[in-house]
Order: sequence, then C-alpha cells, then structure tokens
Amino acid sequence: MENKKISYPKLWSLFLLNFAYSLSDSTKLYGVKLDTRNGQPCFPHCIKITQMNPIQIEKFIEGIPKAELHLHIEGTFEPELMFEIAHRNNIPISYDSVDELKKAYSFNNLQEFLDIYYAGASVLLHVQDFYDLTWAYLMKVHDQNLIHTEIFFDPQTHTDRGIPFDTVIQGIHSALEDGKEKMGISSRIIMCFLRHLDEASAFKTLEQALPFKQWIDGVGLDSSEMGHPPSKFERVFAKAREEGLLTVAHAGEEGPAEYVWEAINLLKVSRIDHGNRSLDDDQLIKHLAETQIPLTVCPLSNLALKVVEDLKDHPLVKLMDAGLMVTINSDDPAYFGGYMNENYIGVANALDLSKKQIIELAKNSFKSSFLSDDEKEKMIMQVEQYYQNN
Repeated sequence: MENKKISYPKLWSLFLLNFAYSLSDSTKLYGVKLDTRNGQPCFPHCIKITQMNPIQIEKFIEGIPKAELHLHIEGTFEPELMFEIAHRNNIPISYDSVDELKKAYSFNNLQEFLDIYYAGASVLLHVQDFYDLTWAYLMKVHDQNLIHTEIFFDPQTHTDRGIPFDTVIQGIHSALEDGKEKMGISSRIIMCFLRHLDEASAFKTLEQALPFKQWIDGVGLDSSEMGHPPSKFERVFAKAREEGLLTVAHAGEEGPAEYVWEAINLLKVSRIDHGNRSLDDDQLIKHLAETQIPLTVCPLSNLALKVVEDLKDHPLVKLMDAGLMVTINSDDPAYFGGYMNENYIGVANALDLSKKQIIELAKNSFKSSFLSDDEKEKMIMQVEQYYQNN
C-alpha cells in the first residue's frame, strides 16, 4: 500500500485547528481567529486570541438549549401581573403602583423574602389566575431558549386560605400543556410541602394531591429552612414514595450540611435543592461526588438572600471542581432579579467560566431531570450540537 505523505502546510494547518479547538474548549471564553496568507497557513504570531467580551458571552449563553429544575411558580409573579390579577379579582393590595411594589421586592434574608412572597400569592384565586401566572413564566423562558422545566408549586400557600387544591393544579397543568403544544417546552410538576407547617398539614396536602397524581411527578420541601429539618417530614416522604412519587428537598441553603444528609438518608431524595453548605462537610462532598446526586444551585437567589455577598464568592466552581453534579436555576426570578439567562451570565462573568464549563452546566440540567433517558439524550445532543457550532 502506498504511504501518502502529508505536506508541511497541511500538518501545520491540522496543528492550528487542534490548537484552536483546545483553546475554545478548555480555556476561558476566548475567540480564536486563524489567518491565512496567500493560501498558506499562518505561523504562531498570526494566531489572534482575544478574550470574549460580555456581549459575546451573553450571546453564547442566550443560544444554549436549557432546562430548569428549581423554579417556584409563585416566585415568577411579576409586579405588573400581580397588579392585573389583583384588579381583576377586586383584591386591594398595599401598594399604589407597580413601581412602589417593585421597591418592596427588597429583603435581607429568606424570611423577609417569604413574607413578601406569601402576600403576593394572596391575589391568586381562580384557575385562570394560576394559568396566567404559569403562562407568563413560559413566555419569558421561551425567549431564553428554555426547552424543559420542572416547576415547584406550594399548594398549602393557597389551600390554607380557602383555594381548592384542584383550582391550583388545573391552572398550572393547563398552562404547561399549552406550553408543550405551542412552544415545545416539556415540563414536570413537583408539589412542595411548606416546612414551617406541621407534619399533619403535609399529610393532608398529600391526600389532596393523590387524585391528580398523573399530573404530579414528585414532592419537594421548601420555605423557612432553619429550625425545620428534613427529618420532620420523613414519614410524609415515605408515603409519597409509596405512591410512586419522586422526591427532592431544599437543604443546605441557610441550614447546615446535616440537613443535606437528612434529605439524602431519610427523605431518599433524587436531588438536593441548593446544597451550598455541603462544602462544610468533606465526607458529604465525597458522597455527593460518588453518587452524583444533583444540586440545583440558584446563584442570583443566593446573592439576593445574602447567602453570598458577591457572585465572585459563589461556591459553584468549587462544587464543580469537586466532581459534583451541579445545575443552574433561577429559583424565584421575579424577586431575585433574573431568569435562567441572567443566572448563567451572572456567574459566567463573576467566576470567569469557560465555554466548556457553561456547556457542562447546561448538560447537567438535562442529566439531572426527571425526563426519560431517551428524552435526556435528545436534548443533551441539542446542547452538544450548539457547542460544536459556536
């Protein structure tokens, strides 16, 4: 067989292409431009490497197909829609204008935020209200290239003020069905128990949910974390698992790493929501890395609630470097200043993330979702194709 010789120019071209690919893959967000002169490959001094500016970073992030796994639908209640629904339902609110209400979206800790959060939810009365709330979120994230979402809802926030459970779930489910048909956004629903309420209330909520089990994929645990450990709801979660529901739980946001252990060992969760404080326990970090139990991290939420003082101090990269399955999410975007793109852009700029790291985070969200394996594979392929083309 004749051995074909590859000319020096061709070898040099191959080297340059591989070099460029490795730069774009492993370094920070850099653009690599290869010049040729008179059809000849350039030499090293002709390679132009320029760090991508914030506009280029933003454009790259905007185009990535994304999934969101930590989103409270009540936390998407924008002031304009709140005013509209309050007026429609003839419910007086304590603010004279949208601007005044926006100023009230200011808080120093989780409890102060929750006080505003529950007050806003009080204007939601009818199926149409819950539909409009969910639809507004879908419209927003559709523009941000979100293709899958797994939303939390807090039925006790509504049933405790006399709103029937079926009113809440029907409005949310109907909007998600329309989102799938009209926007191509797939979805899952996770019903959360409010941890500041007692076990009996959680059991009652679970019983109310069972007739709608075909619409609900899992149960979660949210609200005030401190003083309300996951162990408080061990029996409720066991019953939920018996009914075939998946489990997740907020843990390690403001509470200690021990709460994360409880969520794993007692509630048998598939995912940990937040989990920042896991870094306080080396054995826990080792366990999370070995088991690949995902963390649904929410950077702008952490900033707004003073979990971190600056996004530059966010533990995202530490968690990734430790080998954990970390995802990016928006939590309560109407209150925390950003939806999915804003969260990605915020940490990309603050932590100097590489393209490869950003794409890894996007893929992790699909890997960590409650989608089927086939659905995961198809959506991860979309992310990979985008990466290869950009």
